[in-house]
Amino acid sequence: MSNIKYLFLDLNSYFASVEQQETPSLRGKPVAVVPMLTDATCAIAASYEAKRYGVKTGTKIFEAKQMCPNLHCVLARHDKYVEYHHAIRAAAEKVLPINKIWSIDEFDCVLMGREQEVDNALRLAHEMKASITREVGPYVKASIGLAPNSFLAKVATEIQKPDGLVVMDNLPGLLFDLKLTDLPGIGLNMEKRLRRAGVQSVEALWNLSPKHARKIWGSVQGERFWYWLHGHDIPYQETQTCMVGHSRVLDPDLRPPEKARLMARRLLTKATYRLRRKGFYAGRLCFSARLLSGYKWQDERAFPPANDIFTFLRHLDDMWNRFQDFHSGQHLKKVAIILSNLHKEEALSGDLFLTANVPDKRIQEKRQQLSRALDHLQQKYQRETVWMGTIPQTLAGHVGTKIAFSRVPEKEEFWS
Repeated sequence: MSNIKYLFLDLNSYFASVEQQETPSLRGKPVAVVPMLTDATCAIAASYEAKRYGVKTGTKIFEAKQMCPNLHCVLARHDKYVEYHHAIRAAAEKVLPINKIWSIDEFDCVLMGREQEVDNALRLAHEMKASITREVGPYVKASIGLAPNSFLAKVATEIQKPDGLVVMDNLPGLLFDLKLTDLPGIGLNMEKRLRRAGVQSVEALWNLSPKHARKIWGSVQGERFWYWLHGHDIPYQETQTCMVGHSRVLDPDLRPPEKARLMARRLLTKATYRLRRKGFYAGRLCFSARLLSGYKWQDERAFPPANDIFTFLRHLDDMWNRFQDFHSGQHLKKVAIILSNLHKEEALSGDLFLTANVPDKRIQEKRQQLSRALDHLQQKYQRETVWMGTIPQTLAGHVGTKIAFSRVPEKEEFWS
């Protein structure tokens, strides 16, 4: 019996491959997906044709065009990537149930019984690739790794790209051919820490003791990492939502203060909508702004937990006025909103309005009723039908919602 227990799927150059699937004229061409159509921005994804020229995530577009003069820059469509994400999940689950969604382009499946035999696991991997090709499209490719745990299965997906399929069942096997930074969780800073501790290779890391790894990491995470590397199926610690927020690098037309203020209010409206959908109340609001000069300003407010948009807008207006006292008239490059100190309603101690006087309590109840009414309208029509003031028009067509590592936006976030 093989010790293969996990199938890990990693979509290749996901955003760029979706664009090539959607637009036939981009197929076989070097493509960079960008947040805005300006040479001053960075690529957030690159097709394999572009990668051959050295273009990668984070490359400045003016440099990318020097590397690859025939580069095609495409404005990011996060709503489309979420739509494809769900279609790919549906296609994959025709073969195997998905165990965990790791990000917009990564998930794993647990293999059971005879599925763990190498030949059967390989057959399932090929069937999953074929299902995605058939149901989603031939230009959306994936690399699949098969291994004793999810960590090593993910490592296996990085060994052969694009459209790879790698089995990692006899350890250490292929591991010693990898660089330290090929292992998930070891970035440049962690690599420096390992090298200072005398660990110069994956083989040296393999030969550590669990306690030594823990000492280098400075936490139990180092010990867990050692066990993952050695093929043990140690469960990952589930993270809990501790904040809800949105940020936005402003289009050039939205950088004057009044337009930037409208964007901040817009981001806050979307964040509070997500807050209510998740069933949370927030007791802290943080607003930050980055000026064109590079200077960053930040302010925050703490208050009794709330989830209605009117309470948060009042605090944001106060913070904006304070910001303008110091930086009146200056153009902004980025604004961000974070709601934190989150509570589920059932976890709040006592009555939300216990300490409020009667007029304040009535006002708060009306605000909550209005917020629920706005949510109902948005759900009913699958788009926003009532707005708080003027809506800033962006090049991307939607505000605030973008895909971050480990968070896949809900479809509803693109209704506005």
